[in-house]
Amino acid sequence: MELIARARSWAAQDPDPADRAEIEALVGAARAGDAAAEAELADRFTGCLTFGTAGLRGPLRAGPNGMNHAVVRRAAAGLATWLTAAGARGTARVGEGTGPPAVVIGFDARRRSDAFALDSARVFAGAGLRALVLPGPLPTPVLAFAVRRLGAAAGVMVTASHNPATDNGYKVYLGGPAGAPASGAQLVAPADAQIEAAIAAAPPPMAIPLADTWTRLGDDVVAAYVTEAAATLAPATAPAGLRIAYTPLHGVGLGVLRRVFAAAGLPEPAAVAEQAEPDPDFPTAPFPNPEEPGAMDRVLALGEAIGADVVLANDPDADRLAVAVGRRVLTGDELGLLLADEVLRRAPGPVATTVVSSTALRALAARRGVGCSETLTGFKWIMRADPALVFGYEEALGYATRPDLVRDKDGLTAAVAIARIAAAEAARGRGLLDRLDDLARELGVAATEQVSLRVDDLAASTALLRRLRADPPDEIAGLPVAAVRDLLAPTGADERLPRSDVLIFSLAGGARAVVRPSGTEPKLKIYLEATEPVSADGDLASARARSAERLAGLVRWARSLGQTAGRPPSPTPPAP
Repeated sequence: MELIARARSWAAQDPDPADRAEIEALVGAARAGDAAAEAELADRFTGCLTFGTAGLRGPLRAGPNGMNHAVVRRAAAGLATWLTAAGARGTARVGEGTGPPAVVIGFDARRRSDAFALDSARVFAGAGLRALVLPGPLPTPVLAFAVRRLGAAAGVMVTASHNPATDNGYKVYLGGPAGAPASGAQLVAPADAQIEAAIAAAPPPMAIPLADTWTRLGDDVVAAYVTEAAATLAPATAPAGLRIAYTPLHGVGLGVLRRVFAAAGLPEPAAVAEQAEPDPDFPTAPFPNPEEPGAMDRVLALGEAIGADVVLANDPDADRLAVAVGRRVLTGDELGLLLADEVLRRAPGPVATTVVSSTALRALAARRGVGCSETLTGFKWIMRADPALVFGYEEALGYATRPDLVRDKDGLTAAVAIARIAAAEAARGRGLLDRLDDLARELGVAATEQVSLRVDDLAASTALLRRLRADPPDEIAGLPVAAVRDLLAPTGADERLPRSDVLIFSLAGGARAVVRPSGTEPKLKIYLEATEPVSADGDLASARARSAERLAGLVRWARSLGQTAGRPPSPTPPAP
Protein backbone atom coordinates (compact mmCIF):
# COMPACT_ATOMS: atom_id res chain seq x y z
CA MET A 1 0.00 0.00 0.00
CA GLU A 2 2.92 2.34 0.69
CA LEU A 3 4.24 1.67 -2.82
CA ILE A 4 0.83 2.38 -4.36
CA ALA A 5 0.48 5.57 -2.32
CA ARG A 6 3.90 6.73 -3.53
CA ALA A 7 2.96 5.99 -7.15
CA ARG A 8 -0.35 7.87 -6.88
CA SER A 9 1.33 10.85 -5.24
CA TRP A 10 3.81 11.01 -8.12
CA ALA A 11 1.05 10.66 -10.72
CA ALA A 12 -0.85 13.56 -9.18
CA GLN A 13 2.12 15.82 -9.95
CA ASP A 14 3.04 14.32 -13.32
CA PRO A 15 2.56 16.95 -16.08
CA ASP A 16 2.11 14.37 -18.85
CA PRO A 17 -1.35 12.77 -19.22
CA ALA A 18 0.06 9.65 -20.91
CA ASP A 19 2.55 9.10 -18.10
CA ARG A 20 -0.18 9.60 -15.48
CA ALA A 21 -2.33 7.02 -17.23
CA GLU A 22 0.62 4.62 -17.39
CA ILE A 23 1.10 4.82 -13.62
CA GLU A 24 -2.60 4.52 -12.84
CA ALA A 25 -2.83 1.42 -15.05
CA LEU A 26 0.05 -0.18 -13.15
CA VAL A 27 -1.53 0.76 -9.83
CA GLY A 28 -4.84 -0.78 -10.88
CA ALA A 29 -3.19 -3.99 -12.01
CA ALA A 30 -1.10 -4.23 -8.83
CA ARG A 31 -4.17 -3.74 -6.63
CA ALA A 32 -5.87 -6.53 -8.57
CA GLY A 33 -3.06 -8.90 -7.60
CA ASP A 34 -0.90 -8.73 -10.73
CA ALA A 35 2.56 -9.65 -9.41
CA ALA A 36 4.31 -8.41 -12.55
CA ALA A 37 2.66 -4.99 -12.21
CA GLU A 38 3.67 -4.80 -8.56
CA ALA A 39 7.27 -5.67 -9.43
CA GLU A 40 7.23 -3.01 -12.15
CA LEU A 41 5.94 -0.41 -9.70
CA ALA A 42 8.65 -1.37 -7.23
CA ASP A 43 11.30 -0.97 -9.93
CA ARG A 44 10.01 2.49 -10.81
CA PHE A 45 9.33 3.86 -7.33
CA THR A 46 11.85 2.41 -4.91
CA GLY A 47 14.65 4.42 -6.49
CA CYS A 48 15.28 7.21 -8.94
CA LEU A 49 17.64 7.99 -11.79
CA THR A 50 20.93 9.17 -10.39
CA PHE A 51 22.39 12.40 -11.67
CA GLY A 52 26.03 11.49 -12.13
CA THR A 53 28.93 12.91 -14.09
CA ALA A 54 27.17 11.92 -17.31
CA GLY A 55 23.87 13.46 -16.22
CA LEU A 56 20.82 11.21 -16.42
CA ARG A 57 20.24 8.10 -18.53
CA GLY A 58 17.54 5.47 -18.28
CA PRO A 59 14.46 3.83 -19.80
CA LEU A 60 11.63 5.91 -21.24
CA ARG A 61 8.84 5.30 -18.74
CA ALA A 62 6.78 7.09 -16.09
CA GLY A 63 8.01 7.34 -12.52
CA PRO A 64 11.13 8.67 -10.78
CA ASN A 65 13.31 5.80 -12.06
CA GLY A 66 12.75 6.59 -15.72
CA MET A 67 13.17 9.32 -18.32
CA ASN A 68 9.94 11.31 -18.57
CA HIS A 69 8.61 14.88 -18.45
CA ALA A 70 8.39 14.99 -14.66
CA VAL A 71 12.00 13.84 -14.19
CA VAL A 72 13.29 16.18 -16.91
CA ARG A 73 11.50 19.21 -15.47
CA ARG A 74 12.94 18.58 -12.01
CA ALA A 75 16.42 18.02 -13.49
CA ALA A 76 16.20 21.32 -15.37
CA ALA A 77 14.90 23.08 -12.28
CA GLY A 78 17.77 21.73 -10.17
CA LEU A 79 20.36 22.77 -12.76
CA ALA A 80 18.78 26.24 -13.01
CA THR A 81 18.90 26.64 -9.22
CA TRP A 82 22.55 25.57 -9.13
CA LEU A 83 23.52 27.93 -11.96
CA THR A 84 21.75 30.85 -10.34
CA ALA A 85 23.18 30.14 -6.90
CA ALA A 86 26.69 29.78 -8.30
CA GLY A 87 26.36 33.15 -10.03
CA ALA A 88 27.37 31.52 -13.31
CA ARG A 89 27.71 33.93 -16.20
CA GLY A 90 28.59 33.39 -19.84
CA THR A 91 30.47 35.81 -22.08
CA ALA A 92 27.18 37.13 -23.49
CA ARG A 93 27.90 36.69 -27.18
CA VAL A 94 24.16 36.19 -27.65
CA GLY A 95 21.85 39.17 -27.21
CA GLU A 96 22.55 42.62 -25.83
CA GLY A 97 24.55 43.31 -22.67
CA THR A 98 25.59 40.76 -20.11
CA GLY A 99 22.11 39.58 -19.24
CA PRO A 100 21.30 36.44 -17.28
CA PRO A 101 23.24 33.22 -17.82
CA ALA A 102 22.49 31.34 -21.03
CA VAL A 103 21.81 27.62 -21.31
CA VAL A 104 22.03 25.96 -24.73
CA ILE A 105 19.79 22.93 -25.27
CA GLY A 106 20.40 20.30 -27.95
CA PHE A 107 18.60 17.07 -28.75
CA ASP A 108 18.90 14.03 -30.98
CA ALA A 109 16.17 12.09 -32.81
CA ARG A 110 15.27 9.60 -30.08
CA ARG A 111 11.73 9.27 -28.81
CA ARG A 112 10.69 12.36 -26.84
CA SER A 113 14.07 14.06 -27.21
CA ASP A 114 12.51 17.16 -28.78
CA ALA A 115 9.79 17.30 -26.12
CA PHE A 116 12.32 16.97 -23.29
CA ALA A 117 14.41 19.74 -24.87
CA LEU A 118 11.36 22.03 -24.99
CA ASP A 119 10.47 21.15 -21.38
CA SER A 120 13.99 22.10 -20.33
CA ALA A 121 13.86 25.39 -22.26
CA ARG A 122 10.58 26.38 -20.60
CA VAL A 123 11.95 25.56 -17.13
CA PHE A 124 15.18 27.52 -17.72
CA ALA A 125 13.19 30.47 -19.07
CA GLY A 126 10.84 30.26 -16.11
CA ALA A 127 13.86 30.50 -13.81
CA GLY A 128 14.99 33.71 -15.49
CA LEU A 129 17.77 32.16 -17.58
CA ARG A 130 18.28 32.63 -21.31
CA ALA A 131 17.24 29.34 -22.91
CA LEU A 132 18.67 28.78 -26.40
CA VAL A 133 17.44 25.72 -28.30
CA LEU A 134 19.39 24.34 -31.26
CA PRO A 135 17.39 24.36 -34.52
CA GLY A 136 16.71 20.62 -34.81
CA PRO A 137 17.97 17.12 -34.05
CA LEU A 138 21.78 17.40 -34.13
CA PRO A 139 24.92 15.55 -33.04
CA THR A 140 26.20 15.97 -29.49
CA PRO A 141 29.47 17.63 -30.65
CA VAL A 142 27.44 20.53 -32.10
CA LEU A 143 25.92 21.17 -28.65
CA ALA A 144 29.34 20.99 -26.97
CA PHE A 145 30.66 23.43 -29.59
CA ALA A 146 27.71 25.78 -29.06
CA VAL A 147 28.39 26.07 -25.32
CA ARG A 148 31.85 27.52 -26.06
CA ARG A 149 30.79 29.43 -29.17
CA LEU A 150 27.92 31.22 -27.45
CA GLY A 151 29.65 31.72 -24.13
CA ALA A 152 26.89 29.86 -22.31
CA ALA A 153 26.91 29.04 -18.63
CA ALA A 154 25.82 25.47 -19.40
CA GLY A 155 24.59 23.14 -22.08
CA VAL A 156 22.12 20.27 -22.03
CA MET A 157 22.05 17.49 -24.61
CA VAL A 158 19.02 15.22 -24.64
CA THR A 159 20.44 11.91 -25.86
CA ALA A 160 21.15 8.36 -24.75
CA SER A 161 24.06 8.12 -27.18
CA HIS A 162 24.38 4.47 -28.25
CA ASN A 163 21.90 2.95 -25.77
CA PRO A 164 18.96 0.87 -27.09
CA ALA A 165 15.81 2.54 -28.42
CA THR A 166 14.03 2.13 -25.08
CA ASP A 167 16.32 4.68 -23.39
CA ASN A 168 16.93 8.39 -23.34
CA GLY A 169 19.23 10.66 -21.35
CA TYR A 170 20.21 14.13 -20.25
CA LYS A 171 23.88 15.12 -20.54
CA VAL A 172 25.15 18.36 -18.97
CA TYR A 173 28.09 20.54 -20.03
CA LEU A 174 29.38 23.50 -18.05
CA GLY A 175 30.58 26.77 -19.49
CA GLY A 176 33.13 29.17 -18.09
CA PRO A 177 35.16 32.24 -18.94
CA ALA A 178 36.06 32.66 -22.61
CA GLY A 179 39.02 30.47 -23.46
CA ALA A 180 38.92 28.52 -20.20
CA PRO A 181 40.19 24.95 -20.88
CA ALA A 182 37.19 23.25 -19.25
CA SER A 183 34.56 25.54 -20.81
CA GLY A 184 32.16 23.33 -22.73
CA ALA A 185 33.34 20.09 -21.08
CA GLN A 186 31.14 17.61 -19.24
CA LEU A 187 30.68 18.39 -15.57
CA VAL A 188 32.76 16.71 -12.87
CA ALA A 189 32.64 16.49 -9.08
CA PRO A 190 31.65 18.31 -6.97
CA ALA A 191 29.24 19.96 -9.42
CA ASP A 192 27.43 16.66 -10.09
CA ALA A 193 26.61 16.06 -6.43
CA GLN A 194 25.61 19.70 -5.93
CA ILE A 195 23.26 19.59 -8.92
CA GLU A 196 21.80 16.28 -7.76
CA ALA A 197 21.07 17.84 -4.36
CA ALA A 198 19.38 20.78 -6.09
CA ILE A 199 17.26 18.36 -8.13
CA ALA A 200 16.22 16.50 -4.99
CA ALA A 201 15.15 19.82 -3.46
CA ALA A 202 13.22 20.92 -6.57
CA PRO A 203 9.45 21.44 -6.18
CA PRO A 204 6.94 18.94 -7.61
CA PRO A 205 6.89 19.09 -11.42
CA MET A 206 3.51 20.82 -11.65
CA ALA A 207 4.75 23.59 -9.33
CA ILE A 208 7.88 24.42 -11.35
CA PRO A 209 7.51 27.81 -13.10
CA LEU A 210 7.54 27.66 -16.89
CA ALA A 211 7.93 30.41 -19.49
CA ASP A 212 7.86 30.53 -23.27
CA THR A 213 10.49 33.23 -23.60
CA TRP A 214 13.09 30.75 -24.84
CA THR A 215 14.81 31.27 -28.20
CA ARG A 216 15.09 28.86 -31.12
CA LEU A 217 18.52 29.37 -32.66
CA GLY A 218 18.96 29.51 -36.41
CA ASP A 219 21.45 27.62 -38.52
CA ASP A 220 24.26 30.05 -37.72
CA VAL A 221 25.77 27.98 -34.91
CA VAL A 222 25.60 24.79 -37.01
CA ALA A 223 27.19 26.57 -39.97
CA ALA A 224 29.97 27.84 -37.70
CA TYR A 225 30.62 24.30 -36.47
CA VAL A 226 30.70 23.02 -40.07
CA THR A 227 33.25 25.66 -41.10
CA GLU A 228 35.50 24.98 -38.12
CA ALA A 229 35.20 21.19 -38.29
CA ALA A 230 36.03 21.23 -42.01
CA ALA A 231 39.39 22.83 -41.17
CA THR A 232 40.49 19.80 -39.12
CA LEU A 233 43.95 18.73 -40.29
CA ALA A 234 43.70 21.01 -43.32
CA PRO A 235 45.03 21.48 -45.89
CA ALA A 236 44.84 18.18 -47.70
CA THR A 237 43.58 17.32 -51.16
CA ALA A 238 41.57 14.16 -51.65
CA PRO A 239 42.71 12.19 -54.69
CA ALA A 240 40.12 11.68 -57.37
CA GLY A 241 38.18 8.50 -56.80
CA LEU A 242 38.66 8.26 -53.02
CA ARG A 243 35.76 6.05 -51.89
CA ILE A 244 34.25 6.23 -48.40
CA ALA A 245 31.41 4.13 -46.96
CA TYR A 246 29.50 5.49 -43.97
CA THR A 247 26.69 4.78 -41.55
CA PRO A 248 25.15 6.97 -38.83
CA LEU A 249 23.43 3.86 -37.37
CA HIS A 250 19.96 5.46 -37.64
CA GLY A 251 21.26 8.52 -35.80
CA VAL A 252 21.71 12.21 -36.56
CA GLY A 253 25.24 12.21 -37.98
CA LEU A 254 24.73 12.09 -41.75
CA GLY A 255 23.37 15.58 -42.44
CA VAL A 256 26.12 17.43 -40.60
CA LEU A 257 28.83 15.03 -41.78
CA ARG A 258 27.85 15.65 -45.41
CA ARG A 259 28.09 19.41 -44.87
CA VAL A 260 31.46 19.11 -43.14
CA PHE A 261 32.91 16.85 -45.84
CA ALA A 262 31.67 19.17 -48.59
CA ALA A 263 33.23 22.19 -46.87
CA ALA A 264 36.46 20.23 -46.42
CA GLY A 265 36.64 19.31 -50.10
CA LEU A 266 36.26 15.62 -49.32
CA PRO A 267 34.10 13.30 -51.44
CA GLU A 268 30.60 12.64 -50.15
CA PRO A 269 30.54 9.24 -48.45
CA ALA A 270 28.23 6.52 -49.71
CA ALA A 271 25.76 5.97 -46.88
CA VAL A 272 24.02 2.73 -45.91
CA ALA A 273 20.53 3.48 -47.25
CA GLU A 274 18.54 1.64 -44.60
CA GLN A 275 20.48 3.34 -41.78
CA ALA A 276 20.90 6.82 -43.27
CA GLU A 277 17.89 8.62 -41.82
CA PRO A 278 17.24 9.09 -38.10
CA ASP A 279 14.96 6.37 -36.75
CA PRO A 280 14.31 6.15 -32.98
CA ASP A 281 13.46 2.44 -33.30
CA PHE A 282 16.95 1.54 -34.63
CA PRO A 283 15.36 -1.28 -36.69
CA THR A 284 18.59 -2.74 -38.09
CA ALA A 285 20.78 -2.06 -35.05
CA PRO A 286 19.02 -2.79 -31.74
CA PHE A 287 22.28 -2.02 -29.92
CA PRO A 288 23.48 0.95 -32.02
CA ASN A 289 27.05 0.97 -30.78
CA PRO A 290 29.79 0.42 -33.40
CA GLU A 291 31.62 -1.71 -30.82
CA GLU A 292 28.75 -4.21 -30.65
CA PRO A 293 29.14 -7.39 -32.74
CA GLY A 294 27.15 -7.04 -35.96
CA ALA A 295 26.50 -3.31 -35.64
CA MET A 296 28.80 -2.53 -38.59
CA ASP A 297 27.82 -5.45 -40.81
CA ARG A 298 25.87 -3.32 -43.30
CA VAL A 299 28.48 -0.62 -43.71
CA LEU A 300 31.23 -3.22 -44.08
CA ALA A 301 29.19 -4.85 -46.84
CA LEU A 302 28.68 -1.47 -48.51
CA GLY A 303 32.39 -0.73 -48.28
CA GLU A 304 33.17 -4.06 -49.91
CA ALA A 305 30.62 -3.45 -52.67
CA ILE A 306 32.01 -0.04 -53.63
CA GLY A 307 35.67 -0.90 -53.01
CA ALA A 308 35.92 1.72 -50.27
CA ASP A 309 39.31 3.02 -49.21
CA VAL A 310 37.91 3.58 -45.73
CA VAL A 311 34.71 2.67 -43.87
CA LEU A 312 33.29 5.02 -41.21
CA ALA A 313 30.57 4.57 -38.59
CA ASN A 314 29.24 7.04 -36.05
CA ASP A 315 27.09 6.11 -33.10
CA PRO A 316 23.58 7.69 -33.09
CA ASP A 317 24.63 11.03 -31.54
CA ALA A 318 27.87 11.07 -33.59
CA ASP A 319 30.32 11.63 -30.76
CA ARG A 320 32.10 8.30 -31.40
CA LEU A 321 33.73 6.95 -34.55
CA ALA A 322 34.60 3.46 -35.75
CA VAL A 323 36.84 2.87 -38.77
CA ALA A 324 37.48 -0.16 -40.98
CA VAL A 325 39.68 -0.93 -43.96
CA GLY A 326 38.00 -3.64 -46.00
CA ARG A 327 36.61 -6.04 -43.39
CA ARG A 328 39.33 -5.15 -40.89
CA VAL A 329 37.81 -3.01 -38.12
CA LEU A 330 40.46 -0.97 -36.36
CA THR A 331 40.56 -1.04 -32.59
CA GLY A 332 40.00 2.17 -30.68
CA ASP A 333 43.66 2.16 -29.70
CA GLU A 334 44.82 1.77 -33.32
CA LEU A 335 42.61 4.63 -34.43
CA GLY A 336 43.78 6.78 -31.52
CA LEU A 337 47.41 6.20 -32.51
CA LEU A 338 46.74 7.08 -36.16
CA LEU A 339 45.00 10.31 -35.22
CA ALA A 340 47.59 11.30 -32.63
CA ASP A 341 50.42 10.75 -35.08
CA GLU A 342 48.82 13.03 -37.67
CA VAL A 343 47.89 15.73 -35.13
CA LEU A 344 51.44 15.78 -33.72
CA ARG A 345 52.91 16.12 -37.19
CA ARG A 346 50.99 19.38 -37.55
CA ALA A 347 50.62 20.76 -34.02
CA PRO A 348 53.08 19.38 -31.47
CA GLY A 349 51.70 19.64 -27.96
CA PRO A 350 50.49 17.65 -24.98
CA VAL A 351 48.21 14.66 -25.50
CA ALA A 352 46.10 12.59 -23.12
CA THR A 353 44.43 9.23 -22.84
CA THR A 354 42.97 7.07 -20.10
CA VAL A 355 44.58 4.51 -17.81
CA VAL A 356 42.74 1.71 -19.64
CA SER A 357 43.91 2.72 -23.12
CA SER A 358 47.06 1.45 -24.84
CA THR A 359 50.50 2.62 -23.73
CA ALA A 360 51.35 3.24 -27.39
CA LEU A 361 50.30 6.90 -27.16
CA ARG A 362 52.78 7.42 -24.33
CA ALA A 363 55.51 5.88 -26.50
CA LEU A 364 54.56 8.09 -29.45
CA ALA A 365 54.55 11.21 -27.27
CA ALA A 366 58.00 10.35 -25.96
CA ARG A 367 59.33 9.95 -29.50
CA ARG A 368 57.78 13.29 -30.52
CA GLY A 369 59.02 15.06 -27.40
CA VAL A 370 55.59 16.07 -26.05
CA GLY A 371 53.82 15.45 -22.77
CA CYS A 372 51.30 12.65 -22.31
CA SER A 373 48.78 12.55 -19.44
CA GLU A 374 46.86 9.54 -18.17
CA THR A 375 43.40 10.15 -16.75
CA LEU A 376 40.50 8.11 -15.44
CA THR A 377 38.05 6.84 -18.04
CA GLY A 378 35.77 9.51 -19.48
CA PHE A 379 36.23 12.63 -21.55
CA LYS A 380 35.33 14.82 -18.61
CA TRP A 381 38.81 13.93 -17.32
CA ILE A 382 40.66 13.86 -20.63
CA MET A 383 39.54 17.40 -21.43
CA ARG A 384 40.95 18.64 -18.13
CA ALA A 385 44.33 16.89 -18.49
CA ASP A 386 46.22 19.91 -19.83
CA PRO A 387 45.13 23.47 -20.77
CA ALA A 388 47.20 23.25 -23.97
CA LEU A 389 45.90 19.80 -24.99
CA VAL A 390 46.07 19.14 -28.75
CA PHE A 391 44.67 15.59 -28.78
CA GLY A 392 42.93 13.13 -26.50
CA TYR A 393 41.31 9.73 -26.89
CA GLU A 394 39.89 6.73 -25.06
CA GLU A 395 39.83 3.20 -26.41
CA ALA A 396 36.00 3.13 -26.46
CA LEU A 397 36.03 4.93 -29.85
CA GLY A 398 36.13 8.48 -28.48
CA TYR A 399 38.52 11.06 -30.00
CA ALA A 400 39.17 14.77 -29.53
CA THR A 401 41.10 15.84 -32.59
CA ARG A 402 40.06 19.48 -32.08
CA PRO A 403 39.94 20.18 -28.34
CA ASP A 404 40.13 23.89 -29.19
CA LEU A 405 36.76 23.46 -30.93
CA VAL A 406 34.90 20.82 -28.91
CA ARG A 407 35.91 19.95 -25.35
CA ASP A 408 34.55 16.44 -25.70
CA LYS A 409 34.81 13.47 -27.99
CA ASP A 410 33.71 14.31 -31.52
CA GLY A 411 33.03 11.63 -34.12
CA LEU A 412 32.66 14.15 -36.95
CA THR A 413 36.01 15.94 -36.71
CA ALA A 414 37.59 12.52 -36.18
CA ALA A 415 35.91 11.35 -39.42
CA VAL A 416 37.35 14.35 -41.30
CA ALA A 417 40.79 13.63 -39.88
CA ILE A 418 40.71 9.95 -40.87
CA ALA A 419 39.39 10.78 -44.34
CA ARG A 420 42.27 13.23 -44.82
CA ILE A 421 44.84 10.69 -43.60
CA ALA A 422 43.33 8.09 -45.96
CA ALA A 423 43.44 10.62 -48.82
CA ALA A 424 47.11 11.42 -48.19
CA GLU A 425 48.01 7.73 -48.07
CA ALA A 426 45.94 6.93 -51.19
CA ALA A 427 47.84 9.64 -53.07
CA ARG A 428 51.00 7.63 -52.27
CA GLY A 429 49.42 4.35 -53.30
CA ARG A 430 49.02 3.29 -49.69
CA GLY A 431 46.27 2.92 -47.07
CA LEU A 432 45.64 3.33 -43.37
CA LEU A 433 47.05 -0.13 -42.61
CA ASP A 434 50.35 0.89 -44.19
CA ARG A 435 50.44 3.90 -41.87
CA LEU A 436 49.82 1.60 -38.89
CA ASP A 437 52.68 -0.61 -40.07
CA ASP A 438 54.99 2.43 -40.08
CA LEU A 439 54.02 3.22 -36.50
CA ALA A 440 54.51 -0.40 -35.42
CA ARG A 441 58.04 -0.42 -36.85
CA GLU A 442 58.81 2.80 -34.98
CA LEU A 443 57.11 2.07 -31.65
CA GLY A 444 56.66 -1.70 -31.57
CA VAL A 445 53.51 -3.79 -31.85
CA ALA A 446 50.83 -3.19 -29.21
CA ALA A 447 48.02 -5.75 -29.26
CA THR A 448 45.02 -4.91 -27.06
CA GLU A 449 41.72 -6.50 -26.10
CA GLN A 450 38.97 -5.86 -23.57
CA VAL A 451 37.27 -8.69 -21.67
CA SER A 452 33.94 -7.98 -19.95
CA LEU A 453 32.84 -10.44 -17.29
CA ARG A 454 29.18 -10.32 -16.31
CA VAL A 455 28.68 -11.02 -12.60
CA ASP A 456 25.66 -11.44 -10.36
CA ASP A 457 25.64 -7.83 -9.18
CA LEU A 458 27.88 -4.79 -8.73
CA ALA A 459 28.95 -6.09 -5.32
CA ALA A 460 30.41 -9.21 -6.92
CA SER A 461 32.73 -7.17 -9.14
CA THR A 462 33.97 -5.02 -6.26
CA ALA A 463 34.48 -8.18 -4.19
CA LEU A 464 36.81 -9.55 -6.85
CA LEU A 465 38.80 -6.31 -6.82
CA ARG A 466 39.14 -6.65 -3.03
CA ARG A 467 40.40 -10.20 -3.44
CA LEU A 468 42.99 -9.09 -6.02
CA ARG A 469 44.16 -6.35 -3.65
CA ALA A 470 44.41 -8.69 -0.69
CA ASP A 471 46.16 -11.44 -2.64
CA PRO A 472 47.72 -9.98 -5.80
CA PRO A 473 49.18 -12.46 -8.28
CA ASP A 474 52.93 -12.83 -8.69
CA GLU A 475 52.48 -13.64 -12.35
CA ILE A 476 49.72 -13.39 -14.95
CA ALA A 477 49.64 -15.75 -17.92
CA GLY A 478 53.24 -16.70 -17.24
CA LEU A 479 54.44 -13.08 -17.14
CA PRO A 480 55.89 -11.86 -13.82
CA VAL A 481 54.08 -8.91 -12.26
CA ALA A 482 56.58 -6.04 -12.20
CA ALA A 483 54.39 -3.46 -10.43
CA VAL A 484 50.85 -2.90 -9.19
CA ARG A 485 49.13 0.49 -9.26
CA ASP A 486 46.05 0.80 -7.04
CA LEU A 487 44.02 3.92 -7.82
CA LEU A 488 42.04 3.50 -4.61
CA ALA A 489 45.29 4.08 -2.71
CA PRO A 490 47.32 6.04 -5.26
CA THR A 491 50.99 6.86 -4.83
CA GLY A 492 53.41 9.05 -6.76
CA ALA A 493 52.03 10.56 -9.96
CA ASP A 494 48.72 8.74 -9.49
CA GLU A 495 47.94 10.93 -6.48
CA ARG A 496 46.72 13.66 -8.80
CA LEU A 497 43.92 11.36 -10.03
CA PRO A 498 40.61 11.09 -8.21
CA ARG A 499 40.44 7.85 -6.25
CA SER A 500 38.93 5.08 -8.32
CA ASP A 501 38.43 1.32 -8.01
CA VAL A 502 41.09 0.41 -10.57
CA LEU A 503 44.02 -2.00 -10.40
CA ILE A 504 46.82 -1.82 -12.97
CA PHE A 505 49.23 -4.77 -13.25
CA SER A 506 52.41 -3.98 -15.16
CA LEU A 507 53.94 -7.21 -16.46
CA ALA A 508 57.30 -8.28 -17.78
CA GLY A 509 57.93 -7.46 -21.42
CA GLY A 510 55.69 -4.37 -21.44
CA ALA A 511 52.40 -6.24 -21.05
CA ARG A 512 49.57 -4.87 -18.89
CA ALA A 513 46.27 -5.87 -17.30
CA VAL A 514 43.89 -3.18 -16.01
CA VAL A 515 40.91 -4.31 -13.93
CA ARG A 516 37.94 -2.16 -12.92
CA PRO A 517 34.22 -2.66 -12.25
CA SER A 518 31.67 -1.11 -14.58
CA GLY A 519 30.06 1.92 -13.00
CA THR A 520 26.61 1.17 -14.43
CA GLU A 521 26.32 -2.57 -15.05
CA PRO A 522 27.13 -5.77 -13.12
CA LYS A 523 30.31 -6.29 -15.11
CA LEU A 524 34.02 -6.48 -14.48
CA LYS A 525 36.06 -4.88 -17.25
CA ILE A 526 39.59 -6.05 -17.93
CA TYR A 527 41.81 -4.22 -20.42
CA LEU A 528 44.74 -6.22 -21.73
CA GLU A 529 47.83 -5.24 -23.69
CA ALA A 530 50.82 -7.17 -25.01
CA THR A 531 53.67 -5.26 -26.63
CA GLU A 532 56.53 -6.53 -28.76
CA PRO A 533 59.45 -4.67 -30.34
CA VAL A 534 60.03 -5.10 -34.06
CA SER A 535 63.39 -6.48 -35.09
CA ALA A 536 65.87 -4.35 -37.02
CA ASP A 537 64.90 -6.05 -40.27
CA GLY A 538 61.29 -4.82 -39.81
CA ASP A 539 59.75 -8.27 -39.42
CA LEU A 540 56.23 -7.20 -38.40
CA ALA A 541 54.72 -10.65 -38.88
CA SER A 542 56.90 -12.24 -36.20
CA ALA A 543 56.33 -9.39 -33.72
CA ARG A 544 52.59 -9.56 -34.26
CA ALA A 545 52.58 -13.33 -33.82
CA ARG A 546 54.43 -13.02 -30.51
CA SER A 547 52.17 -10.25 -29.22
CA ALA A 548 49.06 -12.17 -30.30
CA GLU A 549 50.26 -15.26 -28.44
CA ARG A 550 50.89 -13.26 -25.27
CA LEU A 551 47.56 -11.50 -25.60
CA ALA A 552 45.75 -14.83 -25.96
CA GLY A 553 47.29 -15.97 -22.67
CA LEU A 554 46.16 -12.76 -20.98
CA VAL A 555 42.64 -13.23 -22.31
CA ARG A 556 42.49 -16.76 -20.89
CA TRP A 557 43.60 -15.42 -17.51
CA ALA A 558 40.99 -12.65 -17.61
CA ARG A 559 38.19 -15.06 -18.43
CA SER A 560 39.26 -17.35 -15.62
CA LEU A 561 38.58 -14.52 -13.18
CA GLY A 562 34.89 -14.94 -13.93
CA GLN A 563 34.96 -18.28 -12.13
CA THR A 564 36.05 -16.58 -8.89
CA ALA A 565 34.04 -13.33 -9.10
CA GLY A 566 32.41 -12.56 -5.78
CA ARG A 567 34.51 -15.04 -3.80
CA PRO A 568 35.75 -13.52 -0.53
CA PRO A 569 39.41 -12.50 -0.39
CA SER A 570 41.94 -14.93 0.93
CA PRO A 571 42.51 -14.52 4.67
CA THR A 572 45.53 -12.47 5.65
CA PRO A 573 48.18 -14.82 7.07
CA PRO A 574 49.04 -14.26 10.73
CA ALA A 575 52.14 -12.25 11.52
CA PRO A 576 55.20 -14.43 12.25
